[in-house]
Amino acid sequence: MDMNDVSRRGLVLLGCGKMGSAMLQGWLDGGLSAASVWVLDPYPSDWLVSLEGLHLNADLPTEPAVVLIAVKPQMMGEALPALKPLAASGSLFISVAAGTPISAYEAVLGAQSAIVRVMPNTPAAIGKGITALIGNAQVDEGGMALAEALMSAVGQTVRLSDESQMDGVTAVSGSGPAYVFHLIETLAAAGVDQGLSEDLAMQLAKATVAGAGALAETAAEDPAQLRVNVTSPGGTTAAALDVLMDEGDGFPALLKRAVNAAAERSRELGK
Repeated sequence: MDMNDVSRRGLVLLGCGKMGSAMLQGWLDGGLSAASVWVLDPYPSDWLVSLEGLHLNADLPTEPAVVLIAVKPQMMGEALPALKPLAASGSLFISVAAGTPISAYEAVLGAQSAIVRVMPNTPAAIGKGITALIGNAQVDEGGMALAEALMSAVGQTVRLSDESQMDGVTAVSGSGPAYVFHLIETLAAAGVDQGLSEDLAMQLAKATVAGAGALAETAAEDPAQLRVNVTSPGGTTAAALDVLMDEGDGFPALLKRAVNAAAERSRELGK
């Protein structure tokens, strides 16, 4: 199965909020015709309504190539049964719902269904996301490659070796953008504390975090070496890092606790 099958047999998108819209925009930009897409969403955006050829809240194709589930986890119980008739059609089911294990889909759709669970993150909205994927035993290499191709429309992709890794992924990259946004907030606030105006401090903080992230992603050196490169012995950066890298209450211990809390919550939600 590949993108030609998607064009020919169709793709069903269940739920088209921010993440669904970002993915759909990426597919359309990549050349997929709106006429090959069926969207089920009770509150469609004006953008969705404006897409010429898109099948919006219409009767579904009988044998779609892909059914992508992008509703919120709390809506899953109501939404999944509507897809049960498609389980026998050989469709590839892809879920972006956080905290919902593959077993929950198998219980409704049947263990014979090919199901891929994915975890994207919010930078997908600008094509800068990263998505982790894991499939059940029914997903062959073609199915995984197709899932990767669809998710690559909104950023990078990585394959997991075991579904249990999804809790760690959720805690690092799924929830991670919020940690970075909070870093920007607190860095700007610290600048204000040093006498900078709020606007200037925020501009400096945003550009610094965005620039450092871009450098970390493109540089040949790893982040540890990049940190060393900017840290002169006895200088200003070293003085700050003495605080941030403190083993008791610095970044290492703090982020370990934070990521562990997110992972534990992910495990609880998956039960």
